[in-house]
Amino acid sequence: MAQEQLQQPRWRCLRRGRPHPRNHPRPRLEAHTRPPPGLRPPPVDRLPPVRLRTTMTRPLTAAQRRIVDAADPGTGRLRGTPAQLAALVKRGLAFRHPRPPHDHFLTPAGHRAREAEAEAAPEPVTAPAGTSAFAARVGGEHPAPESGPARLREVRGAWQGMLELRRMTNPDGSTDRPCGWERAQVVQAAALALEAAGHRPATDGEGGYRVRETPQPEAVAVYAPDGESLRACAATLEGAGWQVGAYTEPRTRARYLLASPRRV
Repeated sequence: MAQEQLQQPRWRCLRRGRPHPRNHPRPRLEAHTRPPPGLRPPPVDRLPPVRLRTTMTRPLTAAQRRIVDAADPGTGRLRGTPAQLAALVKRGLAFRHPRPPHDHFLTPAGHRAREAEAEAAPEPVTAPAGTSAFAARVGGEHPAPESGPARLREVRGAWQGMLELRRMTNPDGSTDRPCGWERAQVVQAAALALEAAGHRPATDGEGGYRVRETPQPEAVAVYAPDGESLRACAATLEGAGWQVGAYTEPRTRARYLLASPRRV
């Protein structure tokens, strides 16, 4: 009788369509799957506020800029000292290839940095003192500018600024090759090289060099009163990184130099 009374609730549960709790126990997590009380995540409302860390992007140094500008145009391969390449990797502008010889290449951020530097236009060369812009004497100006110690200082300062502009804008940092500004202003660049070397420009009463434009792109014509002066101008321009050739005009039979900035 006692056994029938104990089993009666079980049969009632089955008749009502509900399983008995003892036949279907609740699943329990294993001990190793439950985190200890100390490692359980806190409630969402108790989490500390998230503070975003902002990092300032420092500009590239002159050496790093030269390495990035001199990268291979197709592959982005870099050349430099291990310390310089490691600094570019740390800044996210380059990566080290895992396979030998473990060369370094530009990342997408490095390519963007190089394109941004290429789009920046070089600053024009100005006089070291004064408010007016410096202009080299091309010969035959009316009226002729004053010549003296002040003009000599301006010419020397402008030529030093041109050399610094070459060092900053040329990919390899060389100063023996013209830069982009000189290729865009060929007449002023050639005249500055001649005047800085001590050649006398032409005036109304005296002979001297004359620098003139030509139909050819990135080329100027240089005239001189005699052959010796013409050869001296050619030597000066070649030393300044220009390609020079001597020609004769078919009509006047006058000798002149055709000079263009050297690229390599």
